Amino acid sequence: MMKNPPHPGEILNELFIKENGLSISKTAMNIGISRQSLSELVNGKNGITAQTALRLSKAFNTSPKYWMNLQSDYDLRKAEKTLNLEEIPALI
Repeated sequence: MMKNPPHPGEILNELFIKENGLSISKTAMNIGISRQSLSELVNGKNGITAQTALRLSKAFNTSPKYWMNLQSDYDLRKAEKTLNLEEIPALI
């Protein structure tokens, strides 16, 4: 796992939307979500859902797991920063 993985919306925006000369509005319209939802995603205010992962995978010729893994890595790293695992005893 990366030490500080970027938010998946940042990857979406930089590597897929901007690299392909797309706008947030055009991308949102083409994948069937609101501009506001996509804007919140690329600005790190919300995450990638399974439905969004399916939409993005179709639009950008990737796999849904690619998007879900980005979100999972980000969520785990964020949780690691807030959870003190030293307080939890090993049970086996």
